[in-house]
Amino acid sequence: MVAVGTEPLDLAAHEAAVAGARSGAVVSFQGVVRDHDHGRGVTRLEYEGHPSALDVLRAVAAEIAGDDAVHAVAVSHRVGPLDIGDVALAAAVSTAHRAAAFAACARLVDEVKARLPVWKHQIFADGTDEWVNCP
Repeated sequence: MVAVGTEPLDLAAHEAAVAGARSGAVVSFQGVVRDHDHGRGVTRLEYEGHPSALDVLRAVAAEIAGDDAVHAVAVSHRVGPLDIGDVALAAAVSTAHRAAAFAACARLVDEVKARLPVWKHQIFADGTDEWVNCP
């Protein structure tokens, strides 16, 4: 399960996609839109993705899934307007043991943040805005 789109993300669906009889650990992560950034109030965000975003996300997921300890990977990033509390990134990884699952999920999230060509447009409470976070 790998997706980039405008629909709300369901963490439970990501967890279910990676669960299996041989997996003793499923670790998940959701990146949630918060109401502040660097001491400034945020009212909403808008994510804009490059047309290659899905291909990049697939490549990152494949790299993590290529680890012999990893059984399955699911990851999605939302684009478009998001409100405070919305999930922008959902990720889940399964392995036989918890340490490997935590490490793989952390690598997955870090690689997505570092490589996914998605711009974040933050709208602040004072009416100002800024674009951030594109590799």
